[in-house]
Amino acid sequence: MPPKKRNTVVSQSKEPKPIAESVSQDKKESTELSFKKHRDKETEFVTLCKSLHVTDLVCDHAWTLWKTIQDSVEELEDSQKSLWGSCLFATVTDMDTASFTLTQLLKAVSLNVKQFLALVRKMDVNLDTISTKVNSALSHLEKKYDVMLALYQRFEKTCKSVFASVSENKEKETIRTCWTMFLLAKGRALQMEDDLVISFQLLLCTLEFCIKRCPPDLLQPLYKSAISKVQSPPGRTARRSQSKAKSRLPESEVDLQLLKTLCQENDCNSEEVKNVYQTSFSAFLDSLDLSGSAHLPQGKGLDQQYQEHYLKSRDFDGRLFLDGDETVLVPKVDMSQVERTPKKMSDEDSTLIPPQTPIRAAMTSIQQLRGDLTSSGDQPSTNLATYFKNCTVDPTQDVVKRLETFGETFSQRFGQAVGPHCVALGRQRFNLGVKLYYKIMEAMLKSEEKRLSVQNFSKLLNDSTFHTSLLACALEVVMATYGESSFKTGGYNQGGGDATERNMCFPWILDVVELTAFDFYKVIESFIKADPTLSKDIVKHLETCENLIMERIAWRTGSPLFDLLRQEHEGETAEQVETTANFSQPLQHNHTAADLYLSPVRPGLRVLPPETAASPNTQASSQPPTQPVSQPARPLKSNSLSLFYKKLYRLAYTRLKMLCSYLLSSHPELEPIIWTLFQHTLQHEHELMRDRHLDQLMMCAMYAICKVKTVDLRFKTIVTAYKNMPNTSQDTFKHVLTTDGNYDSIIVFYNLVFMQKLKTNILQYASTRPPTLSPIPQIPRSPYKFPNSPLRVPVSSNVYISPMKSPRMSPGMMTPRSRMLVSIGEPFGLINRFQKINQMVNSGDRSFKRSLDLGSTPKPLKRLRFDMDGQDEGDGSKSGGDSTLIQKLTEMTSTRSRMQEQKMKEDAESRRE
Repeated sequence: MPPKKRNTVVSQSKEPKPIAESVSQDKKESTELSFKKHRDKETEFVTLCKSLHVTDLVCDHAWTLWKTIQDSVEELEDSQKSLWGSCLFATVTDMDTASFTLTQLLKAVSLNVKQFLALVRKMDVNLDTISTKVNSALSHLEKKYDVMLALYQRFEKTCKSVFASVSENKEKETIRTCWTMFLLAKGRALQMEDDLVISFQLLLCTLEFCIKRCPPDLLQPLYKSAISKVQSPPGRTARRSQSKAKSRLPESEVDLQLLKTLCQENDCNSEEVKNVYQTSFSAFLDSLDLSGSAHLPQGKGLDQQYQEHYLKSRDFDGRLFLDGDETVLVPKVDMSQVERTPKKMSDEDSTLIPPQTPIRAAMTSIQQLRGDLTSSGDQPSTNLATYFKNCTVDPTQDVVKRLETFGETFSQRFGQAVGPHCVALGRQRFNLGVKLYYKIMEAMLKSEEKRLSVQNFSKLLNDSTFHTSLLACALEVVMATYGESSFKTGGYNQGGGDATERNMCFPWILDVVELTAFDFYKVIESFIKADPTLSKDIVKHLETCENLIMERIAWRTGSPLFDLLRQEHEGETAEQVETTANFSQPLQHNHTAADLYLSPVRPGLRVLPPETAASPNTQASSQPPTQPVSQPARPLKSNSLSLFYKKLYRLAYTRLKMLCSYLLSSHPELEPIIWTLFQHTLQHEHELMRDRHLDQLMMCAMYAICKVKTVDLRFKTIVTAYKNMPNTSQDTFKHVLTTDGNYDSIIVFYNLVFMQKLKTNILQYASTRPPTLSPIPQIPRSPYKFPNSPLRVPVSSNVYISPMKSPRMSPGMMTPRSRMLVSIGEPFGLINRFQKINQMVNSGDRSFKRSLDLGSTPKPLKRLRFDMDGQDEGDGSKSGGDSTLIQKLTEMTSTRSRMQEQKMKEDAESRRE
């Protein structure tokens, strides 16, 4: 829950008391919740509020919320008390007046974290019941819990290999001290407590500190022998030197041999952990006056200090993992999937497939990235330096100065986001990004040299936007590899929510280097093609970045996209940025970063009608030879704008087709009509996209066409289906820019803006002479799917085929152990393993159909609260009961299952092509 500055009373009891204000007794009595003031509410609800020390105002607001959703949640199987707790959570989050922690609330309503998060989300029956602020808080809590669970499971496993069961009580006491010390270190050192990698590295630091201070008889042989023999506990001299230089822990106090052993056992880079120890962890030790101490800290003192941190954070108590408390337990099925003991591939092969835990996956990705950059330096290679020297203007000095400036900026911003002592870690990330930046630049130039047969790239290499984009992309890859940039909690949020929650999620890096999203988009495809060693997850991450840019980020006010569109449409020479005649043609991915950053330098790259289209490398011949000399030359076409719109149209149609398949399968004739209106809007009314989302125009186009075609499809039905599409956010229909900087629901946007702007065009589709339909774009195979990516067998989600990898990327490292894998060229085992896979493939289709039959049926929403006074839409139309479309939606099986089925078919078709 979002923190609020206030004084807290630290309780030393095992079960913390509710947070209370440090105010006078008279003040307490005046704010104490009174049963007399709440006679209109159920007694049990008021009792719950009183036990959580909420104010009268919170009690009133939570009760109002409960009465709002009461009728809609009658069919939920959850108890009233659990729902009341959810209403209280939503209320105090919106009001930022929490008087209780999440753990206190969970214990009061007898739920665990996962159950509670799911319940609050289920409460959003009217789609605007839960605010975007509450949605953000839920996402933040969920990610923090997932990270904490993964860390504890690894901690528990590591402790079994570290500590010997000589004295169970002593072992438990040491483990409790170590875990509590880690929780406190994470809370104090990191502002971004859901950073899995740095948190895990802090855990290893804490283990190193505790292990070397344990009695030898409490350690297993491996760790007993790992402690350096020459190292003795720090004495007075060390303590005196520590007082002189408390900002950095002397290297002698870090047992490097022990640290390396811990890192080797946990697949972690020891240099990175050592860096974390000497910066963040040493600062934490200083704050507790533990630097130089030869003994473990007192558990009671650590417990008391963590208690204070936990009460301030107001989320869950991490100490409860040690006790197996029900509020932090995960369902047994989930636990077995995460930590299940791996099985042998065969009796003859003793190789184990390691469990694909979140930590192991993160460590594997980092190892792969660092391995790929082993031969790359933080200075230009000989070949790259030669390219620089071949330029008419040598860019070397500008490149160096630019990196120095961005290096300082990035490190400082990294420290601000992650933690005050993490600037050095930011520099470490930046140095990796520089290595990748040089590597990709060299690969791009080699490709351009081969394509154009030239060696002088002065124009490109002296373009600061190109260099900044390439560096930003390299840094985004590094950030994504370390898990510091993801889309689970930040990528698709548009408005609302706490800015600190998003932290370093894309497009954070664009703000750091002051780069526009449209300029960044130009480098993505060439970057991916230049580095075939990029993992499938990273390629997917960059593809998602590209989609985000096309959907909304490139349409923000101030984007150069609007300048290009204005130039393209002004005057008598106005023409389409992408001719509709080209829709049915395959999307040719032959544009390079050089083409896009230097566009529109080359006239020959102009998009011409199909009958006179010029080849990509044509130069002066792109103009008709019979054109009079006196005739003004046609303005140059922007390659970057043309390619952007090609991709935009294909993304837009793909998403529209998916939504139509759920809602309008009985009206297939409407899809091309909706697409025509949608495409017309993007081409001729692109100002409607300013500070908005592509999907907002899509849903409005669908509703408008159904309205004029007298097909009963209401907005609440549209958003119900849209909510279950991949890569969507509820902000898209809850938080839409209307007029004068105001935000409202998508219905208000439709009535006030969309319909007013396009009313004439929309009504044409009801006439006897409707507009000509736009051609349907050809949806090509993604350019980012490479031969070295594992391919799923179409009829099963558990069987993959992949080319043989190097030992560094062995199947055991890249594939979860829950999947069987056949690697041609490696020993596999007995023939029955192949037979099992055959059975899996053969039965895959039937089992998939069974899963569809048994899927839960999504029900249409009874009432959309922004449809006022019983009206379905803002135009005043009444809802006359459930329509056939809504009944159809009711009878649908799980939307996500249908999406998966469609995706599998598309994958199969693309492979056949």
